[in-house]
Amino acid sequence: MSKLEDQIIEHLSDPKYRPIDSGALAKKLRVNKKGMPEFRNELELLVSDGKIREGKKGRLQLKAASGFVTGIVKKISSGAAFVIPNDAKPAADRKKQDVYISSRDLHDAQTGDEVLVRLSSRRRSGGQRCGRVDKVLERASNVFVGTYLEAQGQGFVRVDGTAFQGDIHVGDPGAKGAVPDDKVVIEMLRFPSANRVGEAVLTEVLGKRGDPGVDTMTVVHSLGLPYEFSEDVLEDARLQADHFDEADFGDRMDLTKETIVTIDPATARDFDDAISLRKDKRGHWQLGVHIADVAHFVPPGGPLDRSAKDRGTSCYLPRHVIPMLPEIISNGLASLQEGNVRYTKSVFIEFDAKGNPQGAEVANTVIKVSKRFAYEEVMPVINDPQSQKGKVSAKIVQLLMKMHELAMMLRRKRFANGALQMGIPEVEIDFNDDGNVTGAHERHHDESHEIIEEFMLAANIAVAQILSSRDIPFLRRIHGTPDELRLKGFQEFCSGLGYDLEKFQSRKEIQAVINSVEGKPEERAVNFALLRAMKQAEYSPEEFSHYALNEEDYCHFTSPIRRYPDLTIHRVVGELAAGRKPQIDSMGELLQLGKHCSTTERRAEKAERELKRIKLLRYLEDKVGEEMDAFITGVENFGLFCQGTEVPAEGLVHISSLTDDFYTYLQASRTLKGSKSNAEYRLGDQVRVLIVNVDVDRRQLDLRVVSPPKKARKMGVSPKGLPKKKGRGGRKSGRDGAAKASSDSRPSRGRGKGDKSKKGGRKRR
Repeated sequence: MSKLEDQIIEHLSDPKYRPIDSGALAKKLRVNKKGMPEFRNELELLVSDGKIREGKKGRLQLKAASGFVTGIVKKISSGAAFVIPNDAKPAADRKKQDVYISSRDLHDAQTGDEVLVRLSSRRRSGGQRCGRVDKVLERASNVFVGTYLEAQGQGFVRVDGTAFQGDIHVGDPGAKGAVPDDKVVIEMLRFPSANRVGEAVLTEVLGKRGDPGVDTMTVVHSLGLPYEFSEDVLEDARLQADHFDEADFGDRMDLTKETIVTIDPATARDFDDAISLRKDKRGHWQLGVHIADVAHFVPPGGPLDRSAKDRGTSCYLPRHVIPMLPEIISNGLASLQEGNVRYTKSVFIEFDAKGNPQGAEVANTVIKVSKRFAYEEVMPVINDPQSQKGKVSAKIVQLLMKMHELAMMLRRKRFANGALQMGIPEVEIDFNDDGNVTGAHERHHDESHEIIEEFMLAANIAVAQILSSRDIPFLRRIHGTPDELRLKGFQEFCSGLGYDLEKFQSRKEIQAVINSVEGKPEERAVNFALLRAMKQAEYSPEEFSHYALNEEDYCHFTSPIRRYPDLTIHRVVGELAAGRKPQIDSMGELLQLGKHCSTTERRAEKAERELKRIKLLRYLEDKVGEEMDAFITGVENFGLFCQGTEVPAEGLVHISSLTDDFYTYLQASRTLKGSKSNAEYRLGDQVRVLIVNVDVDRRQLDLRVVSPPKKARKMGVSPKGLPKKKGRGGRKSGRDGAAKASSDSRPSRGRGKGDKSKKGGRKRR
């Protein structure tokens, strides 16, 4: 063992040690700049040897000794909990690996905390392991949002959700001017346990429960989202604006005379991708994908870069966006506005006449967009070009026609080669000017969207292949192959519905099943079952493929305004295009960055879901006792999860409310089956439910079935929230690429109806 390795192990073994990342550890051990390469190498060896492990956010911990397990706490309603081990293996019965912790042995650990568990010799009746929490390694959060109340001359906060069973004491009443029923932010001083009340300090009053804007700030604070930009970040952005000279092309390739278009939502305020396309004398296609050169305005290590890295991604909330970069960059300098000179990074891809890629190259470029199109304007031009005379120039009409021809060719080839596309319609919530839900509608999605999707995917693939061919490590966008047991379960599920899936590992056979159920009653059931079999996509420098896209090399290059991984790719591409050797982070640094960016992406997605759920529950608060049509989105041994057809709020039908029969849970088919009647509740079935209870603060919607499953028909949602015959609609991406693989190509950013924010809500593609 080297001296440095010994120092690392000794520091991590200290009983007072709390997990920190590699940068903080280097400072603790006083590693200087010269010693950093050796330090990183030692860490990588220790991790690869299994002596230490990287936890959440790249924080380092010693591997648990024999008789101990580290994992994540998940509390249940009784006050007890299960710990999901960090090293859990995929298994048919995952519960056998989890460790049961009684409420008295949980101490003050909470859901989401990472803990060290001392295993006991006791086993539950089903053979499940038991243990007690020996140490909280890392808190999921110390900051919470809840409703302020007063009792017996003291202040308390009822934290949102179900994490805490009791109220948290915050001292004398009136702190920060809080009055009962205010939404407030607290920081925990002492976490509650089975025999101890929790204590916290009230740090901020958000406003009266239910007031406009309070729900948004509730989600922002509860998830720790970076909200406002610091003054040094804004000053850095202003400095970049001052230095920008659109007349100074430098050594960039001048494309300002080229015919180039953007296609975006009608309400978009920033435009970060543009397209050029021509055919050469051989009949080969020369596609140019031009992406806003954000890297030019965000130098590594500066205030803008540190802020963007911390945020990781823009966060798209209903009627509000928390951008990764200040608007002077995202809506100004790096927005490819029609008629304005803008810096770009371009990838030029050659395809033969049949759409087979022949090669690609990258360049630092400067463009001037010839015409900006909204999606709704594109297909009328393509479908009836003669009607556009005098409205759109002949060059641009021809460009759009060529774009459509090539994109549809690429799309056909992609699915023929085994890419997956699921058929789950994506529903978008409608809001009034006060931010209240008024209904929902299915997202519009036509071939104009598919044109951009195909070209963004082609650019991402081409850039990844260029970097991979040069053996340059980079942040890939990887989507792991589903676990065999999960795919086997999907096969059994399909078989139970009468659909044979002989080779469950075959993407083409899976896609054939998806295609065969389109428009049939079991369409939702099959698509939801496949969604649950998929892994989540993530960022990593490891050379793994993208399962849903069926691509060996894939990265995110096309949206550096919104995703930090894209910005890192742009920096490498820029150096290559300039003929310089790129400065590359070590594999350890890239692994840590990939985990961070994956975490911030999940956080942003969770924030979007959470705020939508709050808004939908508020909409249903005064509808208790009313009935609605719904479909089953989940089947568990304790009941059914159902989502409204007209308004997509999800609630629980507890199995105890199914009183007409005794129901048994069949795991393979994800079905609840009646022992007497043989009645079945299965994934995707349509039911009529009664709204029994709505609790916005606890995020709970309780439902009861009033009409058993009826034969489902394929339905969408009209703009007013009324059922309609489904047309061509948006498809939900689900676990990143499985439902619509092209969702991994270009984040969307149109403003929803009634949106008053400067940048709008996202639409997926």
